[in-house]
Amino acid sequence: MGKGHLFVFLAACMWGTLGIFAKYLSGLGLDTFTMVFYRVFFAVLLLAVYLKLTGIGFSIEIDRLKFYAAYGFFSIFLFYNLYFFTVTISSVSFAVLLLYTAPIYSIIMGKIFFGEELTGEKIIALFLVMIGVFLVNGVREGFSALALLSGLLTGFTYALYGILAKFAVKKEPPEKALFYTLFFGLLYLFPFARLQVPVRAFPYLFSLALFPTFLGYILYNHALREVEVGRASIIATVEPVVAIVLAFLLFGERMSSFQMLGAFFIIGGSLLVHARPSIFFDR
Repeated sequence: MGKGHLFVFLAACMWGTLGIFAKYLSGLGLDTFTMVFYRVFFAVLLLAVYLKLTGIGFSIEIDRLKFYAAYGFFSIFLFYNLYFFTVTISSVSFAVLLLYTAPIYSIIMGKIFFGEELTGEKIIALFLVMIGVFLVNGVREGFSALALLSGLLTGFTYALYGILAKFAVKKEPPEKALFYTLFFGLLYLFPFARLQVPVRAFPYLFSLALFPTFLGYILYNHALREVEVGRASIIATVEPVVAIVLAFLLFGERMSSFQMLGAFFIIGGSLLVHARPSIFFDR
């Protein structure tokens, strides 16, 4: 495994811990807005230090701030809160699997905004994910309609994050784009967060900002200098696997046979969206 592939693998493993942190922090009495606020707050501080030390700096065109204001609202304020909310009212496994419906929304928005081709593989992936969502939610063992709705909206806002990122990195380095996106997200979160939290929650909050947020994105961005986006996306599907395994080990979360089959369909659909024959047959 090359350095780039290793970086993607490590980033995906870190992202797989997001739901675990959310469960622990919820158990300490923190609401969703407060968890997300401190996650973003510490990540912004870490990124500010990174941008200063690497010489990337903070300069940006004034007109671009309007774009980042919108980016921060949809991709930080909505996305982060929806994901953590879904975890707290359902389970880590359920939330992370519905997060991986994102490629389906990406297919639709890619067609609308970028005129991307709607291939046979993408259509098959669409049906696989739809079947997977039905099986994961289940009939008798399903979660509430609210959990299903928030989970599906998480997938949508995650896909929107990727779409907006394409516009962002055309003019700014990925680290600077992430900084301004998080910064505006922080402004939206501030009125809703409770600033006073238990002292024992701070190690979790800082770790949440350091590992799956700051290091996860930095590693992934650097990996993309060596690894094709398609290959990176395939390696990154280890994220739901890590989340499900950790949820089982730490919280005893179990999935029914139908839900496991649904997980297979969702992850398989995600793989199919990103896969190309050359990815599997290149030497």
